[in-house]
Amino acid sequence: MAAINMEHLNPLNKDQSNAPVNGDEEEEEPKTGCLAKLHQSLPHYMLPKELHSKYLKKANCLPPPIFIILISIAELGVFIYYAVWKPQKQWITLDQGIWDSPLTYRPDQRQEAWRFLSYMFVHAGVEHILGNLLMQLLVGIPLEMVHKGFEVGMVYTAGVIAGSLASSIFDPLKGLVGASGGVYALLGGYFMNAIVNFREMNPLFRVFRILIIVIIVGFDFGFALYRRFIAHENLQVSFVAHLGGIAAGMSIGFVFFSAYDKALLTDLRFWFCIAGYLLFVAFAVLYNIFVSPAQW
Repeated sequence: MAAINMEHLNPLNKDQSNAPVNGDEEEEEPKTGCLAKLHQSLPHYMLPKELHSKYLKKANCLPPPIFIILISIAELGVFIYYAVWKPQKQWITLDQGIWDSPLTYRPDQRQEAWRFLSYMFVHAGVEHILGNLLMQLLVGIPLEMVHKGFEVGMVYTAGVIAGSLASSIFDPLKGLVGASGGVYALLGGYFMNAIVNFREMNPLFRVFRILIIVIIVGFDFGFALYRRFIAHENLQVSFVAHLGGIAAGMSIGFVFFSAYDKALLTDLRFWFCIAGYLLFVAFAVLYNIFVSPAQW
């Protein structure tokens, strides 16, 4: 029986047979907006290639960056409260009103352990509160969009506590106000992330990123040194919290902010940093109880 040539029965060639039916045109892909393009391009400037997809998957507003926003509102609220209570000085400098606050860290009242944490809500003037709020919002919100509130909150709190404990050891006779310990913990973690991924980043962006951090830290730290040693103020506050905060950020903060692709509990760096931090806390507590020259 002779074979039937199907091509003769179907005169349409292959290209015609694959053509759209009824003249329908293929649907165009939806255009990507500017913000979406910016969002997708960020990891190419900041991270190694193998972490790009992890970053894009985690970087979103679900849940929203609620920790940094709430802590900033609380700090601003406490500042306004004391500024209205003592308006003649508090708007520009440290005043007796906030020095006597139950939130301020004071060496002679360090047996009230909550002061090692609560001092972050009290600030010594407008430039102090505005500087801290600006830095923690600019750095904290992007970090919290990727790493979420728990991680950012842990690093921030670790920096605040490390700052007050470091101040109680290395500048034991001075009080402490401000959230610089927490802010510097965020900056320290961000800085270490930039250093570790330096070769993977865009050349211009990596220099710009590190330069901005150095400028911000240098300016703020210089102002803290000025207030501590040069400015003739009746009530002086310690600057050592900056150092304690940035040390916490460069250790614990770096581990939290670099763990894109694995759980923290399985990361040996996490346990190493936690052990080191707890040893420091234990040493500081013993120092304050038995060795500190500050009076109770």
